[in-house]
Amino acid sequence: MAEQGHFIIGTAGHVDHGKSALIRALTGVETDRLGEEKERGISIELGFAPLDLGHGQIAGVVDVPGHEKFIPQMLSGIAGIDLVLLVIDANEGVMPQTREHLQIMQLLQLKKGILVLSKCDLVEPDWLDIVEEEIREQVVGTFMEKAPCCRVSAITGEGLTGLMDVIREQLKQVPPRDSSGAVRLPVDRCFSISGFGTVVTGTLNSGQIKPGDTLEILPAAIIARVREAQVHDKQVPEVFAGQRVALNLSGVNRDQIPRGSVIGPPGLFRASQRIDVRLQLLQDAPRSIKFRDPVHFHLGTGRSVAQVVLLDRDEMVPGDEALVQITLDHPLLVHRGDRFIIRSYSPMVTIGGGVVIDAEPHKHKRFRSDVTQRLSDLASGDLGFWLQKLDELEVARIRDLEKQTGTGREQLLRGLEKLKDAGQVELLAEQWVITDRVRSWKQQIPQIVTDYHQTHHLRHGIPRATLQARLSEKLAPKGFEVLLQWALGENLIVQNRDLIATPDWYPQPTAEETKILKDIEQYFRDSGFQVKNNKDVLLQLGLGDLDGEAYFSYLVLEGSLVRLNQESSLHMESYRQAEKRLVDTFQQQKTITLAEFRDKLGSGRKLTQALLELFDSQKYTRRTGENRVAWQLPQIV
Repeated sequence: MAEQGHFIIGTAGHVDHGKSALIRALTGVETDRLGEEKERGISIELGFAPLDLGHGQIAGVVDVPGHEKFIPQMLSGIAGIDLVLLVIDANEGVMPQTREHLQIMQLLQLKKGILVLSKCDLVEPDWLDIVEEEIREQVVGTFMEKAPCCRVSAITGEGLTGLMDVIREQLKQVPPRDSSGAVRLPVDRCFSISGFGTVVTGTLNSGQIKPGDTLEILPAAIIARVREAQVHDKQVPEVFAGQRVALNLSGVNRDQIPRGSVIGPPGLFRASQRIDVRLQLLQDAPRSIKFRDPVHFHLGTGRSVAQVVLLDRDEMVPGDEALVQITLDHPLLVHRGDRFIIRSYSPMVTIGGGVVIDAEPHKHKRFRSDVTQRLSDLASGDLGFWLQKLDELEVARIRDLEKQTGTGREQLLRGLEKLKDAGQVELLAEQWVITDRVRSWKQQIPQIVTDYHQTHHLRHGIPRATLQARLSEKLAPKGFEVLLQWALGENLIVQNRDLIATPDWYPQPTAEETKILKDIEQYFRDSGFQVKNNKDVLLQLGLGDLDGEAYFSYLVLEGSLVRLNQESSLHMESYRQAEKRLVDTFQQQKTITLAEFRDKLGSGRKLTQALLELFDSQKYTRRTGENRVAWQLPQIV
């Protein structure tokens, strides 16, 4: 059996076939809680109850309405169940909502079910055999074809013990939910309790929640904190995937959490209004679907009016299956692999359903073979889908892929490792990248550097940050470092401090540029500590229109100038003199002020300040208030 308490049983079937009475007989709980339900004798809203399976094992039960007017409520409840009890009145047999509920469950690809013949105390035993045979004919070709059949009476208790035995046996085959994945709780009820606050209920599809957790309510994007968690009306320290849960939330009111909302980790998921799906129309659908036909779209506890955008045809006829794009009139939280139901706009009857292929696609052009081929590839399996999403993202941390694919972290990591072993993806530090892109980047690195040399022939190399930005704005520094070290190891490039160059590169100034360089250097040499800022130097030399950065960078890297900051430089000879005067000063006194050092240099305040700040950064000095003290003074040769 699946992990203790982590599974859900649901009912299905025609109105007044005894679903609620059966649950009351099994659990002792009256699931019809509304006054209107008790007055009319039919279920209108979802009902919930715990079912004691013995040995401390509890299953959650969702009782759904059977009336055709309440199919939307039924769809909200049937999503996320592990085992369905298809209840059929032994006296009436299969009825319209029996068939529609069965179609819905088939479209949602439920795996486990039990046929329950109810009200057996009201008919003769021979009649039961006829009814069961009729039912068996109706479920041929569905997941219920080989389902066990139990004959019961909620009034006399007949067959209930046997039904419980069958339920336990069926639940042994139910796989446990993924509690390691990201939290995903579709909300089927939200209400307020005086003195307690806002409460939401739902079946936790994945993840774990405990009091104190901060969660996000989508699509409203509201943050709330969990005050308390309950399972079957009992406070618990933590809830797990597969449980019916109730959460008391702070920071939100009931009007902000309508049915259809989904609760998840803050910032991880994003609601969608456009999705790619594989759509199947029922064989007995009353009408075909044409391009942009409106339909009612149901997924989990959410619903929306939607348009069906046919991509490779103008019409889908009953029984057709196609890859289509659905546009929703308001956002829903949708994940790849989610099953959905569509109902005709008017009259509202179930006409089909399918599975989500991509929850965040681009808008597609119609009748494009590349579009349909891509969708076919995405539909073929999770690995292909993850690879496609990774290609679209360019690079992605595991959290980015969780957000884009709606897949749990552990499952994603297992899949990425398979893709890595197959040589299709690589891990650059903390980011995953498809192998073809990594190969392209490796080829681009020396070419980007070479192109930079051609357009910046005075520079000794391209700055690391510039190289990274030209390679990819999305690649993180750690990932870029991996590629850089590879290129250095292959001797495709060389690195000098923060500059990258090809191995044989050296700046190549023209004759005119060589003259300008000599003039600039001589001016700095002659000016000593009286030199102004770089811009003023160019003006003094009649070079005001010159883009001087390349010239100053060249002279700095050649060792002729020292850059004090972005605005000021000093000739190397003057800088060495400044270092010596600094050392000489501290041999005579323990502290020095900016004004004192300015006077010793015979310089201006601005240049002296820039020089002292450079000394601070080199740890020659340390500033304490208005004074500076010696720290690690340079060795003067």
